[in-house]
Amino acid sequence: MLERIKFTPRIWFFVGFVSCISMLGIGAYLQFVEHLEPCPLCISQRIGLLAVGVLMLIAALHNPGIAGIKIYAIAGAILASIGGSISIRHIWIQHLPPDQVPECGPGLDYVFENFPLAETIKLMLSGTGDCAIVDWTLLGFSIPELTLLAFLGLAGLSLLQIWNIPADNS
Repeated sequence: MLERIKFTPRIWFFVGFVSCISMLGIGAYLQFVEHLEPCPLCISQRIGLLAVGVLMLIAALHNPGIAGIKIYAIAGAILASIGGSISIRHIWIQHLPPDQVPECGPGLDYVFENFPLAETIKLMLSGTGDCAIVDWTLLGFSIPELTLLAFLGLAGLSLLQIWNIPADNS
């Protein structure tokens, strides 16, 4: 029975890719339809989702052998962990007392036009007071909390492919 529902790593990597694209689509919907403006940490998390998604798409298209599956699995887990760490920072900022929240910075358009790339990246990864605002929740979870769960799931899905190597490849 379990053999019928066991998918190859190629299919699971593709499922991970579709999950990332779906989450990016939800982010676009919240931004352009619900008019929730993303903060620097939100944009950093989107970049993380895009990176994991692209890696998983490459893994699915490549259909690697045993060594390749392990490399893609570890790389996917590392990228998802980096994205998850950005989500953790965002959650931490959201739970700070109001008097400890960092000051709101200039808009990202202004920063991209007037600051060097290193300063822009530093701002995007450190967050501002804008990042402390909880605009939307689902079942009591804020967007960064849901994104952290997604990154944890993607890291787990990625690592599980090490144990999902088809028997005929060994």
